[in-house]
Amino acid sequence: MAAPSMFDLSGTVAVVTGGNGGIGRAIALGMAGAGASVAILGRNQEKSNRVLEELGAIGNPALALQLDVTDRDKLAPTLQKIEDELGAIGVLVNNAGNVSLSGGILEENPEDWDSVIETQLNACFMLSKIAAKSMVNSKRGKIINIGSMYSFFGSALIPSYSAAKGAVIQLTKSMAIELAPHNIQVNAIAPGWIETDMTAPVLDLPLNDEILARTPAGRWGKAEEVAGTAIYLASQASDFVTGTTIRVDGGYAVR
Repeated sequence: MAAPSMFDLSGTVAVVTGGNGGIGRAIALGMAGAGASVAILGRNQEKSNRVLEELGAIGNPALALQLDVTDRDKLAPTLQKIEDELGAIGVLVNNAGNVSLSGGILEENPEDWDSVIETQLNACFMLSKIAAKSMVNSKRGKIINIGSMYSFFGSALIPSYSAAKGAVIQLTKSMAIELAPHNIQVNAIAPGWIETDMTAPVLDLPLNDEILARTPAGRWGKAEEVAGTAIYLASQASDFVTGTTIRVDGGYAVR
């Protein structure tokens, strides 16, 4: 198989949660550029509609549906609507996320903890469970979970985020073992410090100097630089890759 065709996503339906901004938007546009029909899910429909216009300009079928991933009753109907309109889901990207910059467990309240765990971890489990049932019927599929550097490193400032992202990596491994016999590959991407709306406040903190000093690349990454890895994990090129986590961090984890 020629190298370009190995990454061709034509005929594939990809779902990206949190696909209306940041890393999710970049992944959605990247997969559409590789030929996929893309459905983005997000709470802010106005933002989603703007990305839908960008997807439409690429030319493949696309959807933008309003969804709060913590609303469990709406998860299955939303994925069913995507399948009804675009076809069987071949790729699920669990990207939607939030963070509580609480300052540590002594400061973080239980409500914020629950919100982060529900958004970052529980929704990943629920959506994967629903999508995997469809993928089993198709005898193929790709699930891509978005982790973080805090999947590996602790943080005194955001303990709920670290806990959730660490658990996502373990969930990725467990799902990979279970679903491999069904020709479904489950992998994760662990971005380093990527320029997004969610990370923008850090640019004005002393932490930014530490990030730049620790990152061999000497800079923050761009959301588009995560998309290539997502396309690889969504494509035939990764059919024998499962249960792994790929760091996209400019070398941050090396030091």
